[in-house]
Parts: sequence; C-alpha cells; structure tokens
Amino acid sequence: MELARRIRIPALFCAFAVLVCELIARPYTTMGVCDDGPYILIAQKLAATGHIVYNGPTTPILGWQLYLAAAFIKLFGFSFTTVRMSTLLVSMVLAFLLQRILVRANITERNATIATLALVLSPLYLMLSASFMTDITGLFAIIICLYGCLRALQSSTSSATIAWLCFAVLSNAICGTSRQIGWLGILVIVPSTLWLLRARRRVFLAGAAANLAGALFILACIHWFNHQPFNVHESLFVTSFSVGHSAGELIHSFLDAAFLIFPLMALFLPQIYKSRPRILASLSAFSVGYLLLAIHWRHSHPDFLLEPTQVNWVTAHGGLESLALNGLPPVFLHTSVQILLTIISVGGILGLIASFLRPRTTPPPVQSSTGITWPQLAILLGPFTLVYTLLLLPRAATAGLVDRYSLELLVVALICLVRYYQDQIRPRLPFATILLVAITAIYGIAVTHNLFSFYRARVAIAAELHAAGIPDTSVDSGWEYNYVVELQHADFINDPRMVLPANAYVPTPPPPAGNCPTNYYDTTPHIHAIYGISFDPNACHGPAPFTPVHYSRWLASTPGTLYVVRSIETSKP
Repeated sequence: MELARRIRIPALFCAFAVLVCELIARPYTTMGVCDDGPYILIAQKLAATGHIVYNGPTTPILGWQLYLAAAFIKLFGFSFTTVRMSTLLVSMVLAFLLQRILVRANITERNATIATLALVLSPLYLMLSASFMTDITGLFAIIICLYGCLRALQSSTSSATIAWLCFAVLSNAICGTSRQIGWLGILVIVPSTLWLLRARRRVFLAGAAANLAGALFILACIHWFNHQPFNVHESLFVTSFSVGHSAGELIHSFLDAAFLIFPLMALFLPQIYKSRPRILASLSAFSVGYLLLAIHWRHSHPDFLLEPTQVNWVTAHGGLESLALNGLPPVFLHTSVQILLTIISVGGILGLIASFLRPRTTPPPVQSSTGITWPQLAILLGPFTLVYTLLLLPRAATAGLVDRYSLELLVVALICLVRYYQDQIRPRLPFATILLVAITAIYGIAVTHNLFSFYRARVAIAAELHAAGIPDTSVDSGWEYNYVVELQHADFINDPRMVLPANAYVPTPPPPAGNCPTNYYDTTPHIHAIYGISFDPNACHGPAPFTPVHYSRWLASTPGTLYVVRSIETSKP
C-alpha cells in the first residue's frame, strides 16, 4: 500500500488511460486539423533551422510547444502525427497532475481518479490531445501552476513553501509561452496564493519577488512576439459590444460545460426528487418547458438548447464543425440522444441548485492531512474563474465562443463539484458514475476515430485528384488542407490581421462570377479551385467524374462519403 501511494498508481492509471484510448482511436492523418497545420510547419522549420518563423494565422506564441515538437521531429523524423504526439505526451502528464490536484483539494483517491477520467476521457479532451492545437498545452500551464501553489499552501516549512512557489512561477512562465491565457497562473493564481500566505512575511516577500520576475518575463515574451513578422495580434478590447449576443454565448458555454462533464452532472439528478414539493414542482415545470422549446427549435436553432449547445469540436455531427465544406456532414447524435444528454446535463444543473436549497442533513466532510478548506479554494480559484470569464467576453462579442475555451473552467468545476458532492451528499461517488465515465470514454474514442478517419478520407480524395494530374492549387479541399497547400507556395497565409511586415497582406481579386465560393478565398490566393470536396454530390456545379471516398464512422449506422464536385461551370475549361 505504501509503495502504491509513493508511485501514485491512480494518477498513472489516468495518464495511461488517455494513451490507451488514443491508440484505440488511431488519430493519424497527413493534413492540418483545425488551426494546427501552420503550427506544425512552424515546428518543422524550427527543427530544421533552429529559428521560430511564423507564417500568418498564428495568435498564440506557441513557444515551448514548438521546442517539444522539434525534439520529437529530431528523434522520430517529421510527420504530422509525430508532431501531434508531443501534445499527447503533455496531455498524459496533465492527467497525472490533475488527479493529484484533486487529491490535494481534499478529495479521496477513488473520487479523484473517477473525476479525472470523466474529463480526460471526454471527446473534447481526447480530440484536442491528438492535435497540435494550443488548448492542451495552455491548460497544462494552468494545471502545473495550480499544483505548485497547492503544494506551497500545504508545505510544513517556509523553505519548502518558497521552493514550490518558485516552481509554480517558473513552470507557468515557461509553459505559458504556448498560449498567452496560460500566464493567468502568474497573473492571478500565484497572487491569490500569496494572499493566503500573507501572514508568513518571509514566504510572502520571496514569493512576491519570484512572481515579479515572472511578470517581467511575460512582458519580455510579449514584446518579442509583437515584433515577429507574419503573426497575428488580437486585442483585449472591442469597438462594438452586444450585451444580448455576449450573454447568449456565455449561456451556451455554460450549458455545454455541463454536457462535457455529464458523468459528474448526473450525480446531482437524484437531488431533484429529494427537494421540497414546491421546489420540485418549479424545477419540473422548468425542465418540461426547456425540453419543449428545445424540441420545437431543433430545426431552426439546432444548437440553441439541445446538447451539445456550443457548436465546434463536440457537435451533433460528432467532431469538428468548422469544416467549411459544401453540404452537411452526417449526423452522429440523433435528436433522441441529444434529448437524453440534455436531460442529464440540464437536470444535473437543476439538481445541483436543488441540493443548495434543501436543509443540511448530510455527513461531515471527509478530512485529510493534506486537505484545503473551502475558503482557501474560493480564494485560489475564484479570482482566476472571474478573470478568465472576463477575458472570454471580447471573443464572445466578436468571433463567438467555442467549446475548447471551456477547458480551464471545466477543471474548476471538476474540483468544486466533486468536493461538494463528497462533503455534502455522499463520501463516495456511486458506481453508476464509473459506468457513465466508461460510456464517455467509448463516445470519446469513437468521435476521435471518426474525426481523423474523415481527415484521412480528405487526403485520399486529394491524392486521387493529384494522380489525375490536377494540382492541389486547383482543388478546394477545405480551409485546413488549403492552408498547408498555400504555405507550399508562399511564406505566409495572406491574413488581413497581420501587422508586420507592413503591407504584407495583399487583397485577393474576387473570383470569376459563377464560381463556387472557395473557403477562406482571400487568405489563400494561390488556390484557384476547379474542383471541390463536398458531402453533397450535387453541390456547386454538380458531380465531377471521380470516385467518391468512404470513411468509417464508429457507432454510426452508415459510413461517411466525400464527393468531388465542380467549382466552375461545366462550359468553362
């Protein structure tokens, strides 16, 4: 038992569970997934030249993420999959640390393991872990800083406390270079920790000095990044702001967060039936009205009330929604399944509210020698949650929120929900939660496999066209594929948001009238599409004489199919 405690078997189990699920899903392809294609090419150039050279659509710094990927390239040779496996390694370490954080937040080993698996085996986490997006590495910066701060709060000596504070600052400074939002560790979490330690003068002064050094490092990194050519700057301020639109985006994000950790939200469903009659009647009436509206609007507003509400990575079509291909992808979550998931997710929110309103006749909180109190948790996580939510507002007001932005807030929800359930309802998570986590893992494996199977089909259909003598620049294969093709003919994506070098962006002349619109036409001026890839064989100017490509879809009744369609009128050469 002592050996198991020392080597952290439950945390290791969480880490290797992520690896096993990814291996089953087989997430490999030779094209970009969402934004990561240009990022992968930056890592390739770094491995070859030793220099970071941005190429257009990059808003995150990327930083240490690039150096880790370059190390993988040096060890295993370049491929898109090799680079993405560096993110998988980070996601495994992140799963390990998350389980330890939950334990140090006074959650039992068993409960912490189940809760960790509920997040790291979710479809969102598994899909992002198999990409070279910055969401996992950015979350890692927050997690490692939070772990260091918890260890600092729970250390018995001043020297150990100072050492853990320095670790939190140093690790967050370095890991935050992948995604600027990760620096909220130094900017918010460490100051919150110092506030809790303010009575220990030596610790406070040493921690404040270390954090000041971290803040200066952040300023230096931002200054460096702002002077790099071919990157994209995003402002924290917006010129126009719609309260209604932003509120709707935040509500969507809140509802979607409940769905993304539905095995834990389901814990609170029984609390509805334990409520007082008046509360039970009110919640029941709200639930019925909510579902009726959701079903009524499922065609006109498909992403409004039925889960998943935040249309991006985890969607009713299974995987990434922003494909910008012609036609509609096949449905993965049918309406009946969406209704069931909505009942669990929204019902869990209502059950949580009901548990707050009922009289307290619950067992005493579980005690632990390394525990942390609720007031400490509130000071440690509350300011971070508030600041992170405020930073989402500019995005909510402009481009809109997507589900991957919720990862950091899901960790906060994970800690608070499981700790609250353990303290106020039952000391042990029920066995049904394990079954729901297993269902989540199956769901996550299936959609991860289906996503990459779909991308492999796009590569196959592009190869078919290339074998017929048609160059990649004559095919609209979707913006992710087009970006990589564009970077084979230019040094950067023609993004109008670029500041340096001056006048690098050149507006692209409009396409000839009657041509089928090319995705992100202005940013890829070398793409002059004659053919396009579509889910619908009759899209644009109709089918082209090429064989459709089928791709497997696990847990779906039929495989997916991609077609080649004409992007120009038949009479044109």
